[in-house]
This record gives sequence, structure tokens and C-alpha cells, in this order.
Amino acid sequence: MKSSEELMSRLQPVLGLFLLVVFWELAFEMRLVDPVLLPSPAQSFRAFWQGLEEGSLWADLRRTVARTGISFAIALVIAVPLGILLGSSDKVYRALEFPIDFFRSTPASAMFPLFLILFGSGESTKIAVAAFGAALAILFATAYGVMNARKQRQLAARVMGASRLQVLSDVTIWESLPQTFVGMRSGVSLALVIVIVAEMFIGSTDGLGQRILKSQMVFDMPDMYASIFAAGALGYLLNLLFIVAERRFVHWGGK
Repeated sequence: MKSSEELMSRLQPVLGLFLLVVFWELAFEMRLVDPVLLPSPAQSFRAFWQGLEEGSLWADLRRTVARTGISFAIALVIAVPLGILLGSSDKVYRALEFPIDFFRSTPASAMFPLFLILFGSGESTKIAVAAFGAALAILFATAYGVMNARKQRQLAARVMGASRLQVLSDVTIWESLPQTFVGMRSGVSLALVIVIVAEMFIGSTDGLGQRILKSQMVFDMPDMYASIFAAGALGYLLNLLFIVAERRFVHWGGK
């Protein structure tokens, strides 16, 4: 009985994928959508495997991962210190709240023309606009984490003679880390989405976004769905990676 429960528990993460494939296959067999527009899961999987064997899908996947990683790293270096500064000072936060909230509410795709003017149509534009979008998500999460750090722990540190800087470095920043990790998860997902959209529309010759667009233009639907699946799988793995890191490094979150 216990072994069957353990087996079911292990299978739960793939249950959603299984149901999606079953629904997709049924839709294909029942011709709910034109088969030319929606090939079967088997055809798309063959295109996915063929892309991996030929190496072209790996090459595009690596380019997208590299751009996302660089964008996220830039966002992290800029946003975390700024978030701590904003969260630890009400005056600074109130002074900058409007421009930061304004740009955070603006769709990243609407910022493409501005970044094209500033950085041109090269590689730097894709990375800069993705870093910009990710940085705003991380910045707000870090600032809120600092602002919502538990007051009793900060007061306890002050009572024991800690200076303001020591309270910030030894208590507040550690208290804000769970919220910062939430922002990092949102930031890396946002960076991936923006990179893929930028690869579609900002003069790219490689990457998953360019591959999806090119497959759609030449009507190679199995390869288009295979590329979409690769992008989705990449996003899922990045999110999973940050969940594992969060449980490993900020296990005190919520306690």
C-alpha cells in the first residue's frame, strides 16, 4: 500500500504532461483542428529528436540559454543592491516609486523601440531589454522583502547593541532572502520570455525565438511545436532549479 502511494507521488509531476499529450492526440485523431496546423505529438516529438540529433536545436537552445543567463546575471547585480537600498529607506523608495512602478507596468515589447535606439539591432539589445525586465521584478521583490522583515528580530538585535548597519547586514537582508528568491524566480522566467520574443523581432539569426518564427513562416509545424516545447521545457527547468536552490539556501523562509 505504501509503495503504491510512493509510486503515485513520484508520478504526479508528469501527470500534467501525460494529460496534455493525451488531449493533444485526441484533438489530432478527431480532427478538431486542421492536421496541417496541428500535427500529432509523435510527429512533433520526431522533429524535436531530429533537431537534437542534427545539433541545430541544441545550438539554438544554447544561444537562448546564454542570452537569458547573461541578462539575468546583469539584472541580479543591479537589482539586489538597489532593492535593499529602496527597502531600507522610506524616503528613497517614495522618491523612486513612480518611475520604477511605471516601467514595471509597461510591457517589455513596448520598450523594444527605445532599446533599439539606445543599443542598435545587435546582441546587446536583446540582453539589455531582458535584463531590464528581469531587474524590475527582482528589485521590487527585494525591496518588499526588506520592508517586510520582521520587526521583533530587528528590535532584538538593536536591544543587544547592534548598529543600524549590523541590523541590516545580519538580520534584515537574511529576512528578505525568501522574498528575493521569489523575485529571482520571476525574473529568470521573465528574462527567458523577453529573450525569446526579442529573438523573434530584433534581427536574430539564432535562438529558439528565431527558430519558432522561421518554422512558422515556412509552415514546418512539427518543428515549430518542437521548438515551443523546448522553450517551455527550458522555462520549467529554470523554475525547478530556483525552487531547489530556494529550499536549499533559504530553508528558514516563513518560519
